[in-house]
Amino acid sequence: MPRAGQRRSAASHRHADTVRFVLFEARPAGLTFNQLVRSSELSVHQARAGLACLRDIIAEQNWPPLIWTKADGYKFCSDPTELQAYEIAVIRAKLTEIRRFITGVVAPHAALQPKGRWIRHLNTQLNSVESTLDVIADYIDA
Repeated sequence: MPRAGQRRSAASHRHADTVRFVLFEARPAGLTFNQLVRSSELSVHQARAGLACLRDIIAEQNWPPLIWTKADGYKFCSDPTELQAYEIAVIRAKLTEIRRFITGVVAPHAALQPKGRWIRHLNTQLNSVESTLDVIADYIDA
């Protein structure tokens, strides 16, 4: 199956261009999602598709990353300190999501099928992911 960036439609690319233009106009300030929708005159769905496609384009073109902060909303960023804070916040959110998945779904499944090959493999892999994310999330505190 092709990667998400290869599945993007022409419409998503147009929405990404619109979002990029609006964000460049707002620089150096960012825009909240509602401000982005209003400024771009895109629907909520189109704006979300545009943001997703724009992230793929940014990766392909090696442009400055697009980040979201509570204070500023969506904005392009080149400041290493701000980028690290954003990355740590995303890692911590993913760590919480993985932990809840493990405790809420995988652990009860393992209790029902303690000898199941699939659940043992899944549990091992997810514990490895959890451990890695935990190390990364705590890096900033060290």
